[in-house]
Amino acid sequence: MEDTFRVLIVDDELGIRLGISRILKGFTLFIPEYDTEVKFLTEQVETGEEALEIIKSNPPDILLLDNKLPGISGMEVLETLAPLNLNMHTVIITAYASIEIAVRATKSGAFDFLPKPFTPMEIKATLEKVAQNLLISRRARELAAEKRKVRFQFISVLAHELKAPLNAVESYLRIIKGKSAGDNPKKYEELLERSLLRMEYMRKMINDLLDLTRIESGERARSMVACDLVECARTAVDTIRPEAESRSISLSLHPGTPVVFHADKTEMDIIFNNLLSNAVKYNRDHGSVNVDIIPDGNTVTLTVRDTGIGMTREECGRIFHDFIRIKNDKTTRILGSGLGLSTVKKIALLYDGTASVVSVPDQGSTFTVILKNTDKNTATLP
Repeated sequence: MEDTFRVLIVDDELGIRLGISRILKGFTLFIPEYDTEVKFLTEQVETGEEALEIIKSNPPDILLLDNKLPGISGMEVLETLAPLNLNMHTVIITAYASIEIAVRATKSGAFDFLPKPFTPMEIKATLEKVAQNLLISRRARELAAEKRKVRFQFISVLAHELKAPLNAVESYLRIIKGKSAGDNPKKYEELLERSLLRMEYMRKMINDLLDLTRIESGERARSMVACDLVECARTAVDTIRPEAESRSISLSLHPGTPVVFHADKTEMDIIFNNLLSNAVKYNRDHGSVNVDIIPDGNTVTLTVRDTGIGMTREECGRIFHDFIRIKNDKTTRILGSGLGLSTVKKIALLYDGTASVVSVPDQGSTFTVILKNTDKNTATLP
């Protein structure tokens, strides 16, 4: 990565201006903390008045400001700029340093002082400190801007996803309230069932959203214990079994004996619940779902195979993103939050692992989650 900082040199001595420009020409810093190469682009003026004109129209990143100038002084320039709260670092250059000047300059926002006369090494060392601090500020601003953008996109998508079911429930309830569906009680029962289905969809979306935000924020306290993954999977199988049996979908789990893995049990439950729910939901009637848990040293591989509707390669590439659901004529009646698989992937990353899928349209999908034991405990068959 490369960053370029604009440097405005303000000094009434031509030799100082030219000297600093020569020192910084071709001078490159490497900041390993940010894996960034920093270069400097210089501009020079003689007076404080010229400096103010440039700064107010196009502020530089770094201001090298002599205190004793013809006309207004460097301190007056600094105090004029202080209320503007510019993202600019100022270094005062002076041969007449004093505690009074230092206090006054610091109060007005000076970042550092460079006493005259100075050597090329001293100017470079000062610029290195300034560049490191500027990079921190710049990266913080970029991160804040990205967070605002992501937050806006997130809220927009969430509002869109909740708007349709809310409108549908409102419409059904108004029909029921106004008794405008006729006198047949079954029609009203059907409207109530539709309302409950959409409310269940919204409830799942909110729960998935809470899972996702807790994992991403790191606010949820993790409890790492010796966890039996087979038992976690069996609980998920038992939870989804009524829905599977209603559609004659068979469920199988291998192995039948415990597989112990050092993990947060809640996170393992989330993985199995999401994978099994999808495997049944997107399956065909009389289909099958197979769950395999394979330990190998400090790694464990979880696979869930189904005989469902499958996905295209392009759909497989998007399926682990937030709010992504497969939408086609086979999924129009299938409700989902579009957050479950993205949550699975984020949990896998907490274990230095991966989440992937291989799928064939109309034949089925195989989801694979690989988890690593970072605490050097091993996944074992007792």
